[in-house]
Amino acid sequence: MRTAAYRIAPPDLDGGSSAQLSLCGTLLVQGALAAAGDGDERAAADLLDEAADLADRVGDGHDHHRTAFGPTAVTAARTVAALELGDAGEAVAWHQRAVRRDGWRWLPVEHRAAHLIDAARAHLHAHDPTSAARTLLQAQSTAPAEVRHRPAARDLLAEVLRSRHAPTTIVQLAAALKVPAT
Repeated sequence: MRTAAYRIAPPDLDGGSSAQLSLCGTLLVQGALAAAGDGDERAAADLLDEAADLADRVGDGHDHHRTAFGPTAVTAARTVAALELGDAGEAVAWHQRAVRRDGWRWLPVEHRAAHLIDAARAHLHAHDPTSAARTLLQAQSTAPAEVRHRPAARDLLAEVLRSRHAPTTIVQLAAALKVPAT
């Protein structure tokens, strides 16, 4: 993935366009997430650090080639990487950093909702079903279709629903979406 990413980037990164750097950075993020999914913490961290360097050059608030690549997107990706590597507490911490960034509001709503679904999963894995429910409800209010149609969101909703601490609002959401608690 790194090789493909740098074939897109110009030889001199300082002279590259934001669009080129966004594509390169997006591929680095995808490589990092694949490495995290494979349990390779070092490769994931290295690729995310490289992506963060490019993201700083691009900045937030752009959507070159529909990538929404920038510092906030890389911070959000660190949430998923930490979760994939089994560190739910670290994933929650990265999530909190992502949503506090000014660039959070510049991410497309679908990206924000998908991130919130990942963050809800992190909360659940950190044994905090109340925060998981609250975060799922944020995803629902951000982009309802992401929760309604994304299988991972529906599975997560069912899992949160099984908690004896599930708030009434999550029970209502599950009923509205016809998500069984079993």
